[in-house]
Parts: sequence; structure tokens; C-alpha cells
Amino acid sequence: MLNVLIFLLVLSVLVLVHEAGHYIVARIFGVKAEEFGYGFPPRAIGFVKTERGWKRVPGKDRSNYKNTIWSINWLPLGGFVRLKGESGEGAGESDSFLTKPGWQKFLVLAAGVAMNWLLAAFIFSIGFAVGVPAETDGLPASAIVKDSRIEIVEVVGKSAAETAGIKQGDRIITINGEVASSAENARMILSDQTEKGMELTMEVMRGKDLEVIHATPVFLEALGKPGLGVALGNIATVRFPLPLAVVQGVTVTAQYTGLIVNGFFSLIADLFGARKLAAEVSGPVGIAVLAGHVAEQGFWALMQFAAILSLNLAVINFLPIPALDGGRAVFVVVESLRRRRNNPRFEAAVHQIGFVALLILILLVTAQDLHRYGGAIWNGLKGVVGL
Repeated sequence: MLNVLIFLLVLSVLVLVHEAGHYIVARIFGVKAEEFGYGFPPRAIGFVKTERGWKRVPGKDRSNYKNTIWSINWLPLGGFVRLKGESGEGAGESDSFLTKPGWQKFLVLAAGVAMNWLLAAFIFSIGFAVGVPAETDGLPASAIVKDSRIEIVEVVGKSAAETAGIKQGDRIITINGEVASSAENARMILSDQTEKGMELTMEVMRGKDLEVIHATPVFLEALGKPGLGVALGNIATVRFPLPLAVVQGVTVTAQYTGLIVNGFFSLIADLFGARKLAAEVSGPVGIAVLAGHVAEQGFWALMQFAAILSLNLAVINFLPIPALDGGRAVFVVVESLRRRRNNPRFEAAVHQIGFVALLILILLVTAQDLHRYGGAIWNGLKGVVGL
């Protein structure tokens, strides 16, 4: 249950920021925002500013008000902004999205993606200004580094490390009594001890607790030889002076954006090549489970997760897929190049087909998530209801 609440909170913030981007730029260009809502309809309650002050707007009220309705809706998943003219109405009216020049329409559609990108850059910049855990390899000379340690940054599934209970974030203190000076030195010690066929006894710090872990390396297909199944990193608390923190935050955001874009191209290639849903893909259920695990690692880990998820939403939303911002932007570009309005019925039909296709994909990914995480979810529910 906690995982679900964390997921809903993170997703709501990201979606509301996205919709705020559309709203702000639309209002700059004089487009009327008919409603800005938290969650998705049906409407629970709304308020609109009139000449007599703020007025309550019931769920069934479909009146056309001069100002924006600010609403809370029953489905608590993000939010939406409803702009006048985005569905083809208001032709000839100056405050309609429909009558605006192509470049203004494009900027309104791109504003949501831009806000998600800026949110990620803001989170990373704040993190680098106050100090965050980061890899020390390749850091700029301006970085201020403290609390250096050797940390386990990844645990391979079904490996000796996972079986022994080693967790991501554990700090290595000793390996069979030897103190490692760096992650590279720790890898050499592990490799040497493994080649000798020795059982590994590791002292690790997990939070404030010292844990002693015993593990016997097993054969790893990725290595082609026995191994523990961990990735190590030289980690420290890293911060920068504020101006440089912003530069570093923007740089990291750009790097993550590139990785996400490349990841989507690879995913699409795999889908068309292998004609199957990649096992690495996660939907709402998988992301909710992951959000809960990340939250256990601390506040900054959750913030970093939110920043990366925000970038994923930005990239997904601007893909040239009907029903998404990117698909709508394509129609705006085509309309501008043709210098004549697109057929509204044809455009609406294309977006409807795209929306249905997206729903089917979400259902397929959700089914995969339920198969993968169903046991953990059921156990969590049993704990909540006391079964």
C-alpha cells in the first residue's frame, strides 16, 4: 500500500508539472484554459472565479465559465488541462487554441515536455548544491568530495550475492579480512579469492549497522566464470558551488535524456525484431513496486528516481505517436507546411486509434508486471488487511 501511495504522489507531481507547462504557455498566447484538474474525471468538486468571487462547481455542472475551473477529480492519477479549441471547437474565436498560429500551437504542446525536463534539471541541480551520493570517477576538479567509500551499486539477479543477502547500497569494509583501497582494488581481491575457490566473508555497512555476509561464488554466464555477481563503485558525497551545481545538474539531465532516447530506440527495434514485449519494460504496477524499493534507500534516491521518471515522461510524450503531445505536434507541423487546416475528423480518428493502441500496450505491460510482481503485491496486501 505504501508503494502505491508513493507512486501516486510522484506521478501526480510529474503530471501536474507537465500540465502546468501547457497551461502557462497557453495563457501567455491568450488561449483560454477551461479547466485545470488534479486527477481524472469524473469531477469531485471544482471552483471558478466569477465577478462575485469564487463559486463552487459541482461534478455535473457543464456550464461555460469565463475563467478556468480548478477541480479535484475522483481518479487520483496526475491531472489534466482542458484548453478551448483543442478538440476543434471555437473556430474563429481569438481565445481558441484552434485559431492560433502553428508556431504557438507547437510551443503550447512542447511546453509540458519542457517543464518535465526542467523539473529533472532542477532536482539534479539542488542535489549537487546540497551534496548527493555520486560516482567519484571522472568528476570535475570543482567538485567538493567527502565521505568516500566503496559501495555495491548493483546486484545481479539469482547470483551468489543475491542469495547471500547482499544489497545495493552496502558499503564494503573488508573482504576476507582485507581492506580495499578502491573499487578497482576490491574487484581484484574478489577475483583473486574466487579463483582460489575460497568462500567469501565480507563486512559491510548497511545504514548504521555492520553486517557480516558469507557467500560462495557461482558460475555467471555473463562472465563465463564463477563470480559473486556485484558491481562496485567509488562513491562519495559530492557537491558543487551553486552556479556549478546548476551546470552539473543540466549536464546530467542531458546525459540521462540521451540514454533514455537510445533506450527507447533499442526497445522499439526489439519489439519489431523479436515481436515480443521486452522483459525490462515496466508499466504502472512495476513502477509502483520500484518506487517503493527506491524510497527505502532514502529521500535523495526517491528524488533521483522522480527526476529520471520525469525525463521518461518527457521523452515518451514527445514521441510522434498519435494521442501524445508529439503526435499532435506532428499534425501542427503538417498543417503549417500545407498552409491549410487538417481535416478535424481525420485527425481526431487518428488520435483515437493511437489512444486505443496505447491502452492495449499499457494493459499488456501491466499483465507482465502482475505476473512478475504479483506475489509481492499479494503479500503486501495481506499485510495491510491482516490476513
